[in-house]
Amino acid sequence: MTKSLPSTAGLLIAAVALTQAATSIPAASASAADTPAHTQIQQALDQAVADGASGMVAEVRDPRGRWFGSAGVADTRTGRKRQPHERFRIGSATKPFTATVVLQLVGEGKLSLDDTVDKWLPGLVKGNNNDGGTITIRHLLNHTSGIFNYGNDQEEFAKFSGPAWLEHRYDTYTPEQLVRIGLRNPRSFAAPGDGFVYSNTGYILAGMIVEKVTGKTLAGEISRRIVRPLGLTGTYLPGLETKIRGPHPRHYSTLFAAETDAKVYDVTDQSATTGWAAGGMVSTIGDLHRFTSALLRGKLLPDAQQREMFTMVKTGIKMPDGTWKDTWIPDTTYGTGVFSWELSCGVKVWGIGGAITGGFSFAMGTRDAKRMIATNMNIDRYGRYNSLDMVKTVIQAEFCPSGSPTRSN
Repeated sequence: MTKSLPSTAGLLIAAVALTQAATSIPAASASAADTPAHTQIQQALDQAVADGASGMVAEVRDPRGRWFGSAGVADTRTGRKRQPHERFRIGSATKPFTATVVLQLVGEGKLSLDDTVDKWLPGLVKGNNNDGGTITIRHLLNHTSGIFNYGNDQEEFAKFSGPAWLEHRYDTYTPEQLVRIGLRNPRSFAAPGDGFVYSNTGYILAGMIVEKVTGKTLAGEISRRIVRPLGLTGTYLPGLETKIRGPHPRHYSTLFAAETDAKVYDVTDQSATTGWAAGGMVSTIGDLHRFTSALLRGKLLPDAQQREMFTMVKTGIKMPDGTWKDTWIPDTTYGTGVFSWELSCGVKVWGIGGAITGGFSFAMGTRDAKRMIATNMNIDRYGRYNSLDMVKTVIQAEFCPSGSPTRSN
């Protein structure tokens, strides 16, 4: 596991990959809960805990009903078990919330995805061959801008990995500061649109554009346009608060240490300003289901903007010698905040995902959202037993049951 991606960014942590409807759902019947697929999901949850996860939950929703499974604990000190109603930090699963607000504004005629960054934030994006006059909002949302990911800045990484994180966990950043951190580094590729490199900086800029266009806070727009209409009772974008509201598991991290026996730290309380529009939100398993289902079913966007959200690009770049290099999770494509993932058995799932210091959260399903799984683990781990592989194992237990590969090395 490379240590090139620090914990500050609320990212869907891609370092592993770089190196190796708002409807009421009935409770599941006993027969649905006892299907072999759900048995395999529970086994995958149990194995994740055996491999070092503090706790992990998964919830399946399909035409048969709803199934919830858990393993491990919410609190290693007290032994408290994980529960379906808990709130947790969702990292880059924040991005589709930001993207949805932007696309709604497009549908209302208040901006265009072809607008340049300079149109709304004149003079902000410049230096190191960055030009806000050539980078569009579309480039920001699908990670094809080439702007350096501020989370990979070496100076910031030194503060937010290892025990140094404990000294900086409450540091606050303005969006402008995060953008400047990204811009003090070289671009990821020459021209906007020439490749895909995951960049939280682009989503910070998108959040700033939302506030410029609306004259209101991003948190308020997410609440007004998404949270309240969908009834997402456990979902919010924190401001300066460092604690999670309401019932929640403790969040744990090895702070990017890759050793199997790496020390684990309680990282529950932390600044959300390091992620903001790119990765600062809090949610629940049920809310992630409801939001992702609404995205997949087209319940939040006009038809034209729905097509934009699911206009996918390959997650990599073409090298000078003509070869292809994956720069994110292999076998994925990316739209605007959403992505597809082809699993080891050939099944393709669609949805959202994110990681932050203290956990991984995903909600994935069929393109029509008729079959969905959402999962959260309240720890981020690296090395041989890493969190991304554990998540993939749980997802594959739902969509690739009976003999599908359970872990990639």
